[in-house]
Amino acid sequence: MIIAAGVVFFILIGILTIFAFPHFSPIPYFPSNKKDIPLILTALNLRDDQIVVDLGAGDGLVVFEAAHRAFQKKLATRFIAVEINPILVFILHLRKLFHSNKKNIRIVWADMFKFKTIEQYSNMTIFLYISPWFLEKTLKQIRTLPGKKTIVSYYYPIKSLRPALTISNGVNPIFVYPL
Repeated sequence: MIIAAGVVFFILIGILTIFAFPHFSPIPYFPSNKKDIPLILTALNLRDDQIVVDLGAGDGLVVFEAAHRAFQKKLATRFIAVEINPILVFILHLRKLFHSNKKNIRIVWADMFKFKTIEQYSNMTIFLYISPWFLEKTLKQIRTLPGKKTIVSYYYPIKSLRPALTISNGVNPIFVYPL
C-alpha cells in the first residue's frame, strides 16, 4: 500500500513538473471554450484543399472537432496538431486512436517555434490559442511555412496584423488573418 502511494505520488510530481516548468511547455495549457467550437470551426472555413495546423494543440479539442466536421462533410482536409508537452502529446495520440478521421490527423511532438512542415499545401490554416506575448514570435515562424496561409487566433488579436474577420458573438473573440 505504501509503495503504491509512493508510485502515485511520484507520477503526480512528474506530471506537475511537466506542466509547471517552461522548458517542457513555455505556454500554459488552457483549453478552448467548448461553447466557442462551432464559431472556431466556422472561422477555420474547412475545405478539401486545406491543411489545418494547430500550433500548441493542447488536448486537441479544436483539431479533433474540426476533423470530425470534415469527416461528416466528406472533405479531404488534413490536420496537424503540434504540441511540446509530452503528457498532452500522449493524450493526443490516445484520442487519435479512436477518431473517425484518424487517417487525416497527424500528431507532431515539437516546439511550435521550430516546427517546419515538409509537405506543400495550397491552403494552410493555422489555429492559435496562445499567450499574447508569444503571438509575434509565432507569426515570424508561420511566415516561414510554405504556401498560402490564414491564421485563426482565438481570444487574442495579433497586434501587427489587421483581421479580415472578427467573430465576437461567442464567449471569446476569434480573429481571422489572411497572409
